[in-house]
Amino acid sequence: MLIHGQCAQAVEPVHGAGEAWGFERESSHFRNWVTVDGSHGPTGEMGFRAGSGRYHLYVALTCPWASKTLMALKLKRLERVVGVTVLDPRLTEKAWRFGSHHEAFPGSEPDPLYGAEYLFELYRRSRRDYSGEIKVPVLWDRLRAEIVNNDAADIVRMFDDGFGDLTDSTIKLYPSALREEIDAVNEQLDDRFHNGFDRTGYATTQVPDEQGVPDLVENLDWLEERLGGEAYLVGGRLTEADLRAFVTLVRLDVACRGLGKARFEPLRDYPSLLAYVRRLHALPGVAETVAPEHIKAGYDSIRASRPS
Repeated sequence: MLIHGQCAQAVEPVHGAGEAWGFERESSHFRNWVTVDGSHGPTGEMGFRAGSGRYHLYVALTCPWASKTLMALKLKRLERVVGVTVLDPRLTEKAWRFGSHHEAFPGSEPDPLYGAEYLFELYRRSRRDYSGEIKVPVLWDRLRAEIVNNDAADIVRMFDDGFGDLTDSTIKLYPSALREEIDAVNEQLDDRFHNGFDRTGYATTQVPDEQGVPDLVENLDWLEERLGGEAYLVGGRLTEADLRAFVTLVRLDVACRGLGKARFEPLRDYPSLLAYVRRLHALPGVAETVAPEHIKAGYDSIRASRPS
């Protein structure tokens, strides 16, 4: 992380081995919004007007939240509007690294804007006295040379409606008529499913692992039942709730079971979930956001995710 713009400590996705949950995700510090006319969004300040070539998305394919934003970008057909750079999936002592070094992971890319070696350099370029974690995704404004937003949920909604006619209007990920139900499903996924995955995958002690597994199993059962006979989670159509579920589901076997961290049935034993994951994976552009080799390398690189 950075403290007043200086690298202060190694990246560690847990905050104390003795804590009950064993994992704690830091809140985002950059919460500006891209809007069609550059007006003020739900948070932050005004001045980020939608435009082609102005914004750039930095992601790591090991991270489910970053992959969620990349899914939204692909589904909304924003590839020619917003640039994308994939970082090395392996976390280092200085957090995320670009793919410009001689041992770069296949598929990772150099920084095309400033030739940075590490992502923290962009955080510091945006805010020289920044203190906090170095997170992906990052939505960057090339015009103002600063981070617009590093909250995945915000970025998905920006891609959904913040770029106006520059996006594909045939897909609406957060339609007004379904927002109440989407919010309820999102809350269920965030409170127990995603957090159960985090506590299991990142646990350095047995306690969070034991608490995470029941949450995972309970919510896998809930998803299996909800998807019985249904193509999608809400309203019979693709929404942002499906993106949230998908990015965790495709990582379960690799990031938890594959590292010996979980005691639950593999995805193939959930027929509705397996069909659901395959259905989403077949949507245009989605397969490009799923890289099992990046996922495994990324979780292998996190000391806290290795079996003790």
